[in-house]
Amino acid sequence: MQDIIQLKQIVRNFPLGNQVVKVLKGIDLNIQRNEYAALMGPSGSGKSTLMNLLGCLDTPTSGEYWLNGQDVSRLTDNELAEIRNKEIGFVFQTFNLLPRSTALENVMLPLVYAGMNTKDRKERAEEVLDQVGLADRMDHRPNQLSGGQRQRVAVARALVNKPSIILADEPTGNLDTKTSVEIMNLFGHIHASGNTVILVTHEEDIALHARRVIRLRDGEIESDKSQDN
Repeated sequence: MQDIIQLKQIVRNFPLGNQVVKVLKGIDLNIQRNEYAALMGPSGSGKSTLMNLLGCLDTPTSGEYWLNGQDVSRLTDNELAEIRNKEIGFVFQTFNLLPRSTALENVMLPLVYAGMNTKDRKERAEEVLDQVGLADRMDHRPNQLSGGQRQRVAVARALVNKPSIILADEPTGNLDTKTSVEIMNLFGHIHASGNTVILVTHEEDIALHARRVIRLRDGEIESDKSQDN
């Protein structure tokens, strides 16, 4: 299998007054194409910082990050934005949908940035909304949808650009148990169809859905284990 992500000795420090807080302390991590990994750790373990680096929302203080064969650790903000739009589909705990736009318009948005024409944008957005089971809700705005349906719209938006990686940050954090199970089943289908999925969670039962669990503590990888589902 081919590595889609290679982290080599990733360090991330943050200045705090006269001091420097060392949040990530030399992380080495490889993730293969079509893996399904969960990133876990207590508050302050560095998992959010690591997720921001993986998602090209931030760059390391030192070390190398290779994404899909490209070293992205030294790119400018504009170059990072381009990589994010092309390579990474984000799913957030808070959905991050535009309230006045329909489900279809929300899902089409990344394609606007990608420069796709209107007809193709609409077709592709309809295709992924159908894929997540929302073919009959395309014209609804977020406030007309349940929490689970809103998260499905967010998942469809993450998938629309056919990214290399789906990065999900506490994707069930605002959902009840039944809806959480539905959303996790959806991630299972996404993984089965060939996507690389990285899940950031602090909930053990959510992490059980992944095939590999990487635990962080104090800015270092404490354990990295495969698990059978």
